[in-house]
Amino acid sequence: MTGRTARRGPSGERGVRWWPLIAVAVLLAVALVAIWAFGDATGQERVTATLTVSILSLLLGLVWLLLLSRLPWRRRLLALLGVLFVGVLCGVAFRIRGVSGNLVPVVEWRWAARGGDEVLGGAARLAGPTGDYPQFLGPDRNATVEALGLATDWDAQPPREVWRRPMGEGWSAFAVAGRFAVTQEQRDGEELVTAYDLATGERLWGHADAGRYETTIAGVGPRATPTIVGGRVYALGATGRLNALELASGRLLWSHDVATEFASRTPEWGRPASPLVVDGLVVVAAGGLAGAALAAFDAGSGELRWQAGADDVGYSSPTLLRLAGRRQIVIFNRGSVAGHEVATGAVLWSYPWSNQQPNVALPLAVGEDRLLVSSGYGEGSRLLRIEPAGDGLAARLVWESPRLKAKFTNVVLHDGFVYGLDDGVLVCLDPATGERRWKRGRYGHGQVILAGDLLLVQTEGGEIVLVAPDPEEHRELARFTAFDGKTWNCPALAGRYLLLRNHREAALFELPLAAG
Repeated sequence: MTGRTARRGPSGERGVRWWPLIAVAVLLAVALVAIWAFGDATGQERVTATLTVSILSLLLGLVWLLLLSRLPWRRRLLALLGVLFVGVLCGVAFRIRGVSGNLVPVVEWRWAARGGDEVLGGAARLAGPTGDYPQFLGPDRNATVEALGLATDWDAQPPREVWRRPMGEGWSAFAVAGRFAVTQEQRDGEELVTAYDLATGERLWGHADAGRYETTIAGVGPRATPTIVGGRVYALGATGRLNALELASGRLLWSHDVATEFASRTPEWGRPASPLVVDGLVVVAAGGLAGAALAAFDAGSGELRWQAGADDVGYSSPTLLRLAGRRQIVIFNRGSVAGHEVATGAVLWSYPWSNQQPNVALPLAVGEDRLLVSSGYGEGSRLLRIEPAGDGLAARLVWESPRLKAKFTNVVLHDGFVYGLDDGVLVCLDPATGERRWKRGRYGHGQVILAGDLLLVQTEGGEIVLVAPDPEEHRELARFTAFDGKTWNCPALAGRYLLLRNHREAALFELPLAAG
């Protein structure tokens, strides 16, 4: 009898067939190298691809174990039970507490406890006068504050922690006016607008509404930042509750359910668009099918004054700009960028933006008639020229570039150059041409503030980094760690006092000033 026969062990059993498992491991390694070393995919796309090939490899490994390995069935079943046991053990011991900006799951122990309500520090007096940071991204809603004369040697003069306290969950930032630091947070089944004493961190008042927004990807709680104007606080919750409150006491003055009144869906990531207060109007991104991309309420009475625009609600906040000689409210919707007349809401111009991904970054005026618009998810930036057209205005594309993809951060302008995080890496861009000057510094999906002639970069991991806004090179000057963990909330800079928070805690830091 001739022919090939399978090799058998001493007991007559055929040997284990290892080559399919080795092939799966090799293919997995090749796929991971291809995903991370080649191409220009975004970080989120790389993470998604990595999870996909890893899960597929695990399934192929189980197919090998059960059908192709030639292991004795007893060993196959024991190995399968071992895999299932490890999976159940991980499910019992750990939980997914959201994701990073690149959709990497954030895992924690199931029994991890949240802090209480104790303030650490807060006894020391503030060393100097504070400033106001009364709304999202500061006084002019462009993440820019006037020159402060900050010291840059943080080894010799480190920032001083004034106080630290636990916070309810949420992605809202602080708005600061005088002694009041106001934010939004989730505590159990209530969504709160809360005021804290800037100097001590002690809670001054809180207004609660029943409700809770929560998804695994988007996290828990409100995400829009309150706006403080004229002794009042205007706050929009994650599901569309708009409240007007008295700053001194938190007393409710008026309220609207924006989602219900305008038949608007709650977006996948909740409602992060912060109210804009201008000329006695409270302007919010409403959305829905009621012709209300924007809705404006009387700041005093809460009466609806106008609604306009047919696009669906996005994730960007309305902002007040002057373009082509006309003062206007600019909004980055789900499918367009548009300019609205302040008094009536009439649409002055509109430019389509059809990527159908979350558009978060506020459009930035980079000239008298130039508007820089940027989005993440592989989209990039476009420079629009806003010019007169009949009784209104028109938007014309000047250039488009993939070199700055602002996912859910915002960009700033300094001495004619734009600085922002491109899929988590700091970029300097020439807005005149769209050319990138440099790309350095992996800070993750954090936030940027222009403080005079310095960039304050808040990393996704909770560090604060001082960077020189130099178009010739990336120069990191100093850094310190504020939080240990995911930090998506925008910082607030009130004078020399940097007020930070994430979904777990808040802290106030006094930044050192340069001598003289």
